[in-house]
Amino acid sequence: MLGKLTRWLRILGYDVTYFRGIEDKNLIKMANSESRVLLTRDQELVHQALNKGVKTFFVKKTDNLETLVDLANWFDLNLEIKLNISRCPKCNNLIRLVSKESVMQEIPELTELHYNEFWKCIGCGQVYWQGAHWKMIIKTLEKAKRLLNNK
Repeated sequence: MLGKLTRWLRILGYDVTYFRGIEDKNLIKMANSESRVLLTRDQELVHQALNKGVKTFFVKKTDNLETLVDLANWFDLNLEIKLNISRCPKCNNLIRLVSKESVMQEIPELTELHYNEFWKCIGCGQVYWQGAHWKMIIKTLEKAKRLLNNK
């Protein structure tokens, strides 16, 4: 339900867990035991969680950009990417700057020719670089910041 939003928050450096197909009572229990805020579009889950004293945020919007703005406004989130605290969008572990030489066997040949900075997830080993998608990420965050400032 909120997988794309999860990836955005992780890129921004927020520790976000995401589960599919888990029972509501287990989500509530986990959020409570880990002192997490439960983000959901499920109104019944919101009511159950609030009744158990779990901090909850009802995600009203379906657009990820608008949802990021709402979250930034509500929780005072920073919409700047700081690569020293960014998390792997796939697995939520931290990413670390690595040498180009250490990832040469894991990146496409053309990437090797055009990029010199690389980050690697300490958990799943996924390698990242500021490729063509990077401009879209920055553009989206800039738009979110403008919308936030207009609220």
